Amino acid sequence: MSLKRIVLRDFVIIDELDLELDQGFTVLTGETGAGKSILIDALQLVTGARADTGLIREGAGRTDVSVEFDDCMALQSWLEDAGFDPGFDPGATLLLRRTVDVQGKSRAWINGSPATATQLRELGERLFDIHGQHAWQSLTRAEAVRGLLDAYAQLDTSALSQRWEQWRTALHTLDEARKAQDTLQRERERLGWQIGEVEKLAPQPGEWDTLNTDHSRLAHAQALMDAAQGALEALDGEENSASHVLDSARQLLQNQEHLEPEFRSLVEVLNSSLAQVEDSVHTLRAYLRRTDLDPERLAELDARMTQWMSLARRYKRAPEELAATLAGWKDELARLDAAADLAALETAEQRAQAAYLKEAQSVSKARAVAAPKLAQAITQAMQGLGMQGGRFEVQLHKAEHPMQSGLEEVQFLVAGHAGSTPRPVGKVASGGELSRIALAIAVTTSQLGSAQTLIFDEVDSGVGGAVAETVGRLMKQLGRDRQVLAVTHLPQVAACADHHLVVAKQRQGQATLSQVGLVQGEARVGEIARMLGGERLSNTTLAHAKEMLQGQG
Repeated sequence: MSLKRIVLRDFVIIDELDLELDQGFTVLTGETGAGKSILIDALQLVTGARADTGLIREGAGRTDVSVEFDDCMALQSWLEDAGFDPGFDPGATLLLRRTVDVQGKSRAWINGSPATATQLRELGERLFDIHGQHAWQSLTRAEAVRGLLDAYAQLDTSALSQRWEQWRTALHTLDEARKAQDTLQRERERLGWQIGEVEKLAPQPGEWDTLNTDHSRLAHAQALMDAAQGALEALDGEENSASHVLDSARQLLQNQEHLEPEFRSLVEVLNSSLAQVEDSVHTLRAYLRRTDLDPERLAELDARMTQWMSLARRYKRAPEELAATLAGWKDELARLDAAADLAALETAEQRAQAAYLKEAQSVSKARAVAAPKLAQAITQAMQGLGMQGGRFEVQLHKAEHPMQSGLEEVQFLVAGHAGSTPRPVGKVASGGELSRIALAIAVTTSQLGSAQTLIFDEVDSGVGGAVAETVGRLMKQLGRDRQVLAVTHLPQVAACADHHLVVAKQRQGQATLSQVGLVQGEARVGEIARMLGGERLSNTTLAHAKEMLQGQG
């Protein structure tokens, strides 16, 4: 999977660009100020870099960047998990697009679907690696140095970070518990007293509603009994009762239904009504048998409801909330008991520490194995970059205290030539040496990465002569297996490229615009000659440029 196409609209000093890229080693050259790094800036924007309005061409309303990568089959799983159409055709391409307007509003798409900057960054990490001209500066940062070694060792430290966080959380909890013992004890005593008070009542969920219903029934028991007795007499009493009247009507109609068939349905209705009246009579008699005034039970309910109301007022709760309040207090007390159990917290902290140390020791072993291998690989790369006899070392020092990153600190040391003592990379005086070391590291580590497109932004700064040619040959060698794109000012590097792009400035009215184009044949000879001798070409520089290109054929 490699970068196939870049399309720019109103980006910095480019009004419009539609550029196709090939496999192999491609260089971008051009005179100073022409904007050789514009394409790299565009790639960084479309893969999640900060949306800067300064990237919009002066006078334009917005900038629009699109890039296309061929054969995205390797990213199908990521695209599917993120909710994007992966394209199941083996020849399907991946299209990224991002716009930024003058108000700073940014929009992004992946294969035509809206995307976030975070998603673009995640995808960009899988698509290409960029090595900048000041890559050596990261070699002075402990985090970057450690990350480079871990990447070389193919070491995943996410579990280590997780164990560290768990240990720190357990330690923090223990420290807080130790500091808050007095407060915790007072709070536990308060809750314990409140729980004891309410537990005497032992309120049950839903009990308050039941109490109210029972109390209301007993308080009005006489009226309820009178109503039931009256209803019973009306339904099944003297001759004028409902059951007597309904039965008389039924018999009258039933006696004549042989003459009037329509009476039959009315008889059925009356039969049903009589059955319902009989059911009601049965229910009312049962109710009267089991119902009495029961003043003792009423007094019990009065007393319990008085206790209930008293506790509700004391703790400023609605009566029906008492049962839930008691359960909540018990849960809170259990948490406080756990927080006050220093022995349990100490055990938890010790277990978390042991888990971290086990994982950290595993990481330390992996780093110890990878460190000399990385040092040897970079030392070997240095020999061809004008640093014969130079030596690169990866030192591991035990840290004063355990860290989220492990138990050791990682430091890069370098000796620029034979017989010199290795010193920390940040203390190497020569800028040229720093650039060459960075390039050696870039070449060494890039061969291990998964990204198929490697971008070098003037990492050859500070080198020249035979070393510059070696740099070019190294990049050309990388281009056999991957797509390599390099911004360079060195003709020796440019001459080694499979494809040569030139960035040129042009005046259009009051504006200065840049254009990017592929050069071949005599045009390429002319560009190499310009890089050799400046804008005024001579027969000597042209001949030298032609010789350099022929030497790469």
